Amino acid sequence: MGRINTWLSALPKPTFGLRTKVILIASFLLVLPWIGYKYIQEMEQLLRQGQEQTLIGTTRAVATALNERPKLFSDQASFLESVKVGRDLYAFDLNNPIQLDGKLNDWTDYDDKMLHYGREYVQFSRRPYMDNSIHFRHMIGKYDGYLYASFAVSDEHPILRRKNATRVDRNDHLILAMTSPDGEFYRYVIAAYEDGWVNAWQIRDDITDSANLSIQTQIQGYWKTTPEGYNIELRLPLSFIGNKLGFALYDVNNRQNREIDAIIGTSNTSHQHRLGAVLVPSPEIEQILQGMGHTSTRLWVIDRHQRVLAQTGDIQKSNGVWSTSVKYASQDNSWWSAFEARFLRPLYYRFLLSEPKPFIDTGNDASLIRGVHISQALTGRGYSHWRPSADGKTMILAAAYPIWLDNNVMGAVVAEETTIGIQTLRNRALEQLFNSIIAIILIGTLTLFLFASKISSRIRRLRDEAEQAIDSQGRIQQPISPTRETDEIGDLSRSLAGMVGRLGQYNHYLENLSSRLSHELRTPVAVVRSSIENLSLQATDERSQRYIDRAQDGIQRLSTILSSMTEATRIEQSLQGAEKERFPFNELVTGCVHGYQMAFPNQRFSLDIKQAEIEVIGAPDYLAQLLDKLVANAEDFSTDEDAIEVSLTESTTMALLTVSNRGPLLPKNMSDQLFNSMVSVRPQDKQTKPHLGLGLFIARLITDFHQGTIALRNRDDLQGVEAVICLPKAPAVSNTDMATREA
Repeated sequence: MGRINTWLSALPKPTFGLRTKVILIASFLLVLPWIGYKYIQEMEQLLRQGQEQTLIGTTRAVATALNERPKLFSDQASFLESVKVGRDLYAFDLNNPIQLDGKLNDWTDYDDKMLHYGREYVQFSRRPYMDNSIHFRHMIGKYDGYLYASFAVSDEHPILRRKNATRVDRNDHLILAMTSPDGEFYRYVIAAYEDGWVNAWQIRDDITDSANLSIQTQIQGYWKTTPEGYNIELRLPLSFIGNKLGFALYDVNNRQNREIDAIIGTSNTSHQHRLGAVLVPSPEIEQILQGMGHTSTRLWVIDRHQRVLAQTGDIQKSNGVWSTSVKYASQDNSWWSAFEARFLRPLYYRFLLSEPKPFIDTGNDASLIRGVHISQALTGRGYSHWRPSADGKTMILAAAYPIWLDNNVMGAVVAEETTIGIQTLRNRALEQLFNSIIAIILIGTLTLFLFASKISSRIRRLRDEAEQAIDSQGRIQQPISPTRETDEIGDLSRSLAGMVGRLGQYNHYLENLSSRLSHELRTPVAVVRSSIENLSLQATDERSQRYIDRAQDGIQRLSTILSSMTEATRIEQSLQGAEKERFPFNELVTGCVHGYQMAFPNQRFSLDIKQAEIEVIGAPDYLAQLLDKLVANAEDFSTDEDAIEVSLTESTTMALLTVSNRGPLLPKNMSDQLFNSMVSVRPQDKQTKPHLGLGLFIARLITDFHQGTIALRNRDDLQGVEAVICLPKAPAVSNTDMATREA
């Protein structure tokens, strides 16, 4: 864990500027689209709830118009306790009239509504019923006052009526039985001589007696033989039909005896009470719905057996009341609207929104509509729920409300609407919201960015002035210009300007302190020295002489200190007027090291210099004095057994002088401070003569004058310290300049 913490602490910490921080703060503005989107979602939920209440109100209004009106339901088989599919027939609404040709092409769109009649609908069979026995597919529909019926019969041995035959029951034939609107029972027979147009014969009593048959021209049809058997299409006026209807096919397979082999049909057509009920959508209810159908809603009225009595409206146009708000919204022809339509809206609908898509909803089977809202309504309470369309591309709101008759539920009103209106309204609201939010974000971010840029530029300018005001040695280079701004940065600028001004005055005092002290102390020192010298000329005892000697030693040390202070001041002043020249630096270093060997006979020296000439531009006397200070400093900290190593190398543009000695290492965080005046880290055993730390200070002054760098550091082997001076090399001399110098 400790290693991990150490590794983490060693990682560089990221730095963020003021503008970056302001941009990060401005990024919180991006929360606004999310807040706006959540708000629009809540609004959409409220609109959905409002649409539910509105749709339930619509069904309640229609149901109120149908309540307690028994005549609307008495003829619609609504009083039956139950409805049996196949026996109780439902007349579907047809989109177009049927062409009676026996081809059944006009019934293709209603193929899913045709019912199959097989074994369970057999009423009589001379032999056991087989899979290949007679069966048929059948449905009825209404259009423009007529009832149409289709029969697709599968019969291996179709037998038609013989020409000139008086009987109609000794061949394949169709019996049609019904009750009239007045409740009277009627039976009709369809029997064809050949393929083609057929009419119905009304049966008054026994079908075997032709005298009991009379033609009924209002009931028309077409008989057509097919490879599977035959097809029959019929048409009869709706005014003929009451609330009972049944069909039965009589099958004859033997051409000799022509006996009936099987009877299969929707119901028993021999007796009125055995007929199935027929439900024909109510014209009266449709008229009521038409009066209320001028809304964007699809309306249904069903009986208690969940069969449709009337219908109006188109689900493709049932967008709800909210679609009106979008449809009749004012159009804006401004440049912003054009920009939004061309750039922003495609962007929104690519990533955020979705356009309402065309959908397909096949609707319910009109003969039996199911749904939880239907079940709830038929139990006596209004209910609404959402369901997906048949293709799942949109949501449809369905609501149902019961229709009452003598405290009994006789049916329900069903209304359906899509959410396209709400979706379109939501999209428009989101577009306007996103437009406003984008404008706010852009303007806010730009304003904050410009504000942060101005603040950061002012702070950066103040930082640059502060850095330029004080050099690396802590001397005041130039004052800080105070600003007139009245904010906190302006206050800071004026405070820093005042502080730098006071520091400049103090530094000026410190810089002149040494010269003033040396000037003021020389006279007292001279007086004391002369007095001690005069005193020493008089005869004194041994004890007094010892005190005189100690006083003379102290005066000598004080004179040395004053000389050092004067030297530092003098060098600093003389460097300002010194002239530079081009000279070989390696020869200077070699000569100086040879002199050090004689000046310090007990100290060993090691010299490492390349034979190639290394030229610099500078003042040789001062560079020699620089080397003197470094060697003297190294000699103070080294022993006589260890050599002081002096080396001179070069790079492309720099000359590198290194003075290295074995000895104590540098204290931590003191390498830079040792170049300041009055700073020294010599131990007590090295204090045999006064040291004010001015040697390295003078070395730094000379290095700065030559535009070089000086540094103290511990050696790589941690056995001592080395001083490294980098001086710029003199630029290369061309052949022309060389010839000029030689001349």
